[in-house]
Amino acid sequence: MAEHLGIMEILGVAGSVSLLAGWRLYLCVLATGLAMRFGVLPLPEHLASLQVLANPWVMGVAGLAAFLEFFADKVIWLDTIWDTIHTLIRPLGGALLALAVVDPSDPATQAIAFILGGGASLLAHGGKASARAVVNTSPEPFSNVAVSAVEDVATTGLLYLAYSHPVVAGMVAFVLLVLAVALMVIAWRVLRRIFLRVPPEAVATPSG
Repeated sequence: MAEHLGIMEILGVAGSVSLLAGWRLYLCVLATGLAMRFGVLPLPEHLASLQVLANPWVMGVAGLAAFLEFFADKVIWLDTIWDTIHTLIRPLGGALLALAVVDPSDPATQAIAFILGGGASLLAHGGKASARAVVNTSPEPFSNVAVSAVEDVATTGLLYLAYSHPVVAGMVAFVLLVLAVALMVIAWRVLRRIFLRVPPEAVATPSG
């Protein structure tokens, strides 16, 4: 089906899947591998090496990693450690997933797809990690679980949308990308206020 998609549909799939890799890389790898294996997303010839994503062993490892991520992402501060470890892994994975769905006609387009896919994943990862760092400052654990559950549902829903209505998914991904940037800015300000707060006694003026 992928070879019959127009340029807007291809960009929609590539943009949404690479962005979602910044949230749930292993789930995206698993879903893309399944899509390739069942012919929903066949690869262009020059990218046939990426058919490895449809390998049962690769899908098995991705499934196990997605299972571990599901639980790690719901434990306070463990999610931040997990996000930190994946700061380089998710953008690289997002870039490779973008290459898996884009069928470029020249090396320059391949490079652009790789860079934009990695950039989208990096921004999504930054927005997610920043927001979760703010949530983790809350003393109760329920907000962490709630936010993680929303991410799970949103990722699953947008992945489905990416393969069934790619143009719509691309537009949603663009809005999420803007929100990710806004989240990073807001989170930076909030964390700066929390961790750089000066105690009142430190700024008290001596009486004499």
